[in-house]
Amino acid sequence: MPSLVSTDWLAKELGSPDLVVLDASAHLPDAGRDPEAEFLDAHIPGARYFDLPNLFDKESPVPSAIPSRTQFVLHMAKLGVRETDRVVFYDDSYVKTSARAWFICRMMGMHRVAVLDGGLGKWHREGRPVESGSPAFEETPFVANGALGTVRTKSEMLANIDSKAEVVVDARGAKRFTGEDKDFRPNVADGHIPGARNLPFDKLFNEDGTYKQPEAILQEFRAAGVDLDQPVATTCGGGVTAAVLLFGLHQAGKDDVALYDGSWSEWGTDPDLPKELGEAR
Repeated sequence: MPSLVSTDWLAKELGSPDLVVLDASAHLPDAGRDPEAEFLDAHIPGARYFDLPNLFDKESPVPSAIPSRTQFVLHMAKLGVRETDRVVFYDDSYVKTSARAWFICRMMGMHRVAVLDGGLGKWHREGRPVESGSPAFEETPFVANGALGTVRTKSEMLANIDSKAEVVVDARGAKRFTGEDKDFRPNVADGHIPGARNLPFDKLFNEDGTYKQPEAILQEFRAAGVDLDQPVATTCGGGVTAAVLLFGLHQAGKDDVALYDGSWSEWGTDPDLPKELGEAR
């Protein structure tokens, strides 16, 4: 199974015994939306609610950190997912949260996991069927082994400012990156990690919400001043749209990429860390 699947592909595969479809929708705090209520109102037939907003390590000092392995195993077992299943994530979110769910699963060693290109919005526009209510499924054992992704810590990102071992790419909007727009969260500084490049995540998408072709994605990174011969570390406001950049690079065949999970939620609240204002230098 490819890591990016079309609505046509999913429509043909629905009902397969080894296929699990999960709604990974989550929204920014100011969106005023309830992803679980929206799921119960209308979802792809047979889909289950992934509950991404609550899937994080509450014991970690990192805001909204990737869940622990134990937490993830219990979560997937309750959802009736087996590690051998093919899992397709979709969302109906401006910030394309399926990429975050995909990255979490990859960090837990899952190989057969994909994102629905265009998400629920494209599914709706094509007039495909939906259903409401809570789907019926049974809990199953789940085993998580290995990891197919890399997470960077605050200390590693700090060391990288001098070493420049990785190109840091920030997925936030340009005005958030430069500091022209203030952060919407209290006690969060303005600006970006020194030396970072800026590529707003939405530049990876076509007008219909599907991902651009691989070469077009790479061109967006080049246009942002990213040397693609170097490893890349992605960052954003809270580790969500950074996963979008990472997923886009994966589609384009570049996997020497890491995600700074704490992102600006962590960096911007630490007064001891350096911050940079203005355009990328």
